Amino acid sequence: MTSLYEQMMRELEHGGPHVHFIAFVFFNLSGIFLLHILFHFLILFLARTTRIRKDSWQSIFRFMPTLLGLIAGFQLTRNILQLPWFLRELLDKHFHSLVLVTVTFFAAHLCSSLLKAGLSRRESESSSMSILTTVIDLAVYMVGFVIILSSYGISISPLLTALGAGGLASALALQDTLSNLFSGITTILARQVHMGDYISLASGQAGRVVDMNWRNTTIRTNTGNMIIVPNKNIASSIITNYEQPQAECTIVIPLTITYENDLQHVEEVTLHVARSILDRSRYGVKGFTPQVRYDALGNYGIALNVVLRIRNVVDEPKIRHQFIKAIFDTYKTEKISLLIRHD
Repeated sequence: MTSLYEQMMRELEHGGPHVHFIAFVFFNLSGIFLLHILFHFLILFLARTTRIRKDSWQSIFRFMPTLLGLIAGFQLTRNILQLPWFLRELLDKHFHSLVLVTVTFFAAHLCSSLLKAGLSRRESESSSMSILTTVIDLAVYMVGFVIILSSYGISISPLLTALGAGGLASALALQDTLSNLFSGITTILARQVHMGDYISLASGQAGRVVDMNWRNTTIRTNTGNMIIVPNKNIASSIITNYEQPQAECTIVIPLTITYENDLQHVEEVTLHVARSILDRSRYGVKGFTPQVRYDALGNYGIALNVVLRIRNVVDEPKIRHQFIKAIFDTYKTEKISLLIRHD
């Protein structure tokens, strides 16, 4: 015990492995702690002063406080402590690798976050563009890994040769998987479907796109259920995108009145109700001029269509509900007879 105490006291005066190790740990932990605080305030500042959301900045700077804190700890250890030559050489080599790892992580997170923000149609959507972010992250990580191997003097030629042969065998074995992967990438890069778009497939499924990963596209229906569709089916299917070129759309509500009604009076009353609904409802497009078009003289009555414009296709059931309630009460007050069928 006495010898250990004396050794520690000598190391405090003249330096030694135990003191150097404690100082190294202290420098690293202090750097990580201070940089976490600094990046917290930096992210808040950037979120307030730029159009990029806070969660995107958090994704971009993920792992940065820890990695930069380690870099600062390494640098302080090298500059302040009197280290033996072999420890200094070891720290120099690992310091170089740590810088490469930090740059690699930052580049991958920056590219994937900016791509996600650029390809997502709605800023408020929390959905991920996981297929492209994953591909970009892997590509940047592979480049960084190869550079780190080269910095240690490890030849990468045999690795590239093995990857080439293995890639050919994998491509033959994973044809369906690769088909889904490239179909998803092609769909996103063509900008035919954005995250958050409300789409309808030719097979009848409809909903909002919430994710497109390396194999499937996930669509959330109006009832909150998830539809999982292979990417190659998305690429080959006939799709109606209700968000492009704009989310506003026109709907037609059919009505049928009996023959004894005054058509001019019916048109005026119906237009008044339609304008009132569009002005008062948060689902309607204010300023749009509704239309009434008589469609056919049927066996039982006269068919007409009421044309309204709504903000989004998912709002159609809500504004139909509001309009039908209002038109029914108004027709009853104005003594306009709707056709009642007894089938």
